[in-house]
Amino acid sequence: MRICVYCSASEAIDDKYVELAGALGEAIAKRGWSLVWGGGQISMMGAVSRACREAGGRTVGVIPKKLADIEFADHHADELHVVDDMRVRKALMDDFSDAFITLPGGAGTMEEFFEIWVGKTLGFSKKPLIILDPTDFYGLLSRFLTHLESERFLKPHQLEALIWTKTIDDALDACVKKD
Repeated sequence: MRICVYCSASEAIDDKYVELAGALGEAIAKRGWSLVWGGGQISMMGAVSRACREAGGRTVGVIPKKLADIEFADHHADELHVVDDMRVRKALMDDFSDAFITLPGGAGTMEEFFEIWVGKTLGFSKKPLIILDPTDFYGLLSRFLTHLESERFLKPHQLEALIWTKTIDDALDACVKKD
């Protein structure tokens, strides 16, 4: 099982988010699974990949050339794919993955999450899409998406395509659930 994790490369965030990423990376490895992530070695990105490798897991990073220096590409990855742009990055991450977990993050994390979610709701993917949110970081997003549904901008199946979890174990268990 290859789990794609969307998360932040910001070094300005609270340590609790970096610790969450590290705990997720370790848990992925302990299940004998592999990590697919954005290829960076700082902040949450670095924590998830290092913890996965330290626990014996395999890591597959995908990073655009332009970000390789900004996000400090993780050259310790078992596989590191340096690509031309974000579109290629996202396509490879999708191709390499069996499920997706979204951790707290900023605009880049949201952009990746929304692209996978829309593709899933349009039938381009059946892969599980999980939001791991132990601290209610995405509480406002959840309420906004429910508002979109109540105003009929979303169909009910679109919200049903998302799996909201509070614990790492629940998130990983959700990765193997079939639609």
